[in-house]
Amino acid sequence: MAVKHVKTAEFDALTEAAPLAMVDFWAPWCGPCRMLGPVMEDLGTQYEGKALVAKVNVDEEPDLARRFGVMNIPTVVFLKQGREFDRKVGAFPPAAYTEVLDKAL
Repeated sequence: MAVKHVKTAEFDALTEAAPLAMVDFWAPWCGPCRMLGPVMEDLGTQYEGKALVAKVNVDEEPDLARRFGVMNIPTVVFLKQGREFDRKVGAFPPAAYTEVLDKAL
């Protein structure tokens, strides 16, 4: 499954329904965000059926970014049943994200 691009209206329902979610807050003009894009796509495939891998465009969904206190992008927020339990600010290698996901599964 590809990464799910999430809007504010559907965010809570999707993240609360998923046992685990990883949400990438990004913008198309952000260089590090664009570097992280393929990593998120790969993780979306790797964790299909185990975790929701989603992206939120902060330019299109500023209220959602504000709600999560996103001050810098990319910011990847990890949620379990809709509640944040970890986050990474900046672009990291794939292992940094898989480590958090695997511990939470």
